[in-house]
Amino acid sequence: MLTLPPSVKIYLCTAPTDMRKGHDGLSAIVQNQLQADVFSGHFFVFVSRRGNRVKVLFWDNGGFVLIYKRLEKGRFRMPKSLSTDVVSVRLQSSQLALLLDGIDYSKVKNPPRWRPPQPGHFSPPPVTPPGAESKR
Repeated sequence: MLTLPPSVKIYLCTAPTDMRKGHDGLSAIVQNQLQADVFSGHFFVFVSRRGNRVKVLFWDNGGFVLIYKRLEKGRFRMPKSLSTDVVSVRLQSSQLALLLDGIDYSKVKNPPRWRPPQPGHFSPPPVTPPGAESKR
């Protein structure tokens, strides 16, 4: 399981990528096609045309880090419901871990996430005044 801070976002490039590209070529895709800041520390994920190779690019402490994985059998499972005008999709770290393991995360059911109420939007449960309780 990948453990990343919530401030790190993960972007999956939806177009197939030429895996001959290195740090500079992938950085150009991030800046020109994804319109994102390559130096932000966010993860940018690229999948090959055949779907059996993936590269993850991110900036860390003064330099680029490039992770490369090739599946000997099978393919990485991309999200199925992508329109042609979408250039990237946000992933959660658990989805990236599943993607890197070759698991189709679109078939995995996630439980609903609980989030604390926003300040000013909390509504406490109604209070019944003493003596107004209903009798059964």
